[in-house]
Amino acid sequence: MSTITRDEGSVTITTADNIVVVGLRNPGRLNAFTWNMYDHLAALPEYLITQDDVRAVVIRGEGGTAFAAGTDINQFTAFATGEHGVAYEHRVGAVFEALTNIKVPTIALVEGPAVGAGLAVAAACDIVLATPESVFGAPIARTLGNCMPAPVIARLQKRLGINRTMAILLTATMLSAEDAQTAGFVHQVYPADAIDGELRRLLKRISTSAPLTLASIKEISRRIERATPDVPSDDLLHLCYGSADFQEGVRAFLEHRHPVWKGQ
Repeated sequence: MSTITRDEGSVTITTADNIVVVGLRNPGRLNAFTWNMYDHLAALPEYLITQDDVRAVVIRGEGGTAFAAGTDINQFTAFATGEHGVAYEHRVGAVFEALTNIKVPTIALVEGPAVGAGLAVAAACDIVLATPESVFGAPIARTLGNCMPAPVIARLQKRLGINRTMAILLTATMLSAEDAQTAGFVHQVYPADAIDGELRRLLKRISTSAPLTLASIKEISRRIERATPDVPSDDLLHLCYGSADFQEGVRAFLEHRHPVWKGQ
């Protein structure tokens, strides 16, 4: 096992029986992402190239209490302009693209919250497994007052449906594991004490399937998604991240109070 740790937060990578397991770890913060965690996730495809005959990649939160509760809000305290927000979203976008470009099947094993960027990472995976306690959402309209980039919203609309995606984003509500399964976002929901066994059975099916077929199915899916025209969103990211409301949202979150929005 190799563990990459810088500042707070870490990413662990374990390879066994041709399966790569990526662990997200940020104790006390529900595995919320730090900059270095993002950087190492973005480098995951490069790591996979060095491994022989990888059949699948599993991404899960360590500790069993959360997948990833967005970005560690402490990372936002240094943001002073809209450009900082746009650069951040491009950084997260690099992670999103890296995960969707992995050639082998990717599985998100979700226990607890998959929120904000955690939701985006789960959406970037091919298959999502969850426990009944898991929740999915991006309540940024009530918490930080920031925005999500077009590629992430587009992916959510394809995985959850346009109406449901817009509803949870505009009302800042969370989706239960059961509702996420009904929507087709989650493949299966299993009890916490059974999910690892079910994961092993799923990985066995994948490992004994034709690798070229699986890789081709993934590539066809990528080509279909890329056929959709790129939608610009940097101007709107700049608007939100450069606003006084965003600064208020960060302060309020860290002070454990509800923000006072002014629309400016």
